[in-house]
Amino acid sequence: MANEEDVSKTPAELEEHVWKLARKIQFALFTRRDGEAIAQWPLTAHVDADRRAIFFLVEDDGIRYRDVGASPVTLGFADHPKYLVMRGEATLSNDREMIRELWSPFAKAWWDSPDDPTIRLLTVEPTQAEYWDSGNSLVASVLMLAAAATGAKPAVGEHAKVAMAEPLP
Repeated sequence: MANEEDVSKTPAELEEHVWKLARKIQFALFTRRDGEAIAQWPLTAHVDADRRAIFFLVEDDGIRYRDVGASPVTLGFADHPKYLVMRGEATLSNDREMIRELWSPFAKAWWDSPDDPTIRLLTVEPTQAEYWDSGNSLVASVLMLAAAATGAKPAVGEHAKVAMAEPLP
């Protein structure tokens, strides 16, 4: 088992770091239960710490998101050597105002305009998170190589489990 440095941050600082990592990494592997199976796919995250939510523009095909809300979902973010897992509740809506607010040139690759009737807003309100942050990837790689060569266990950086604050009304 790798050594993990103690995290001496307050709960508010830990949560702030979680939001910072999610915003920086930006791409999430969305995971949800699909009956007895687990379904996963990548999505572009619009992280809004002020609203305590992560928003996604998604295609409503009538199948993929049909049971969203029936069970918690997981978002996995990875950008070596930074990793973040968030668990929470998801909802699917047709909030056209928010869809227009999140519209970007990247969304145009999938839809003609924010008025496309198949676009939906997927909102995840995280309830808990866990992160591993080893800082700089070059430094992390050197520490791992040195540990492998010497047989020592590397200090891999920060690791924390975070209870997320309640979403805002």
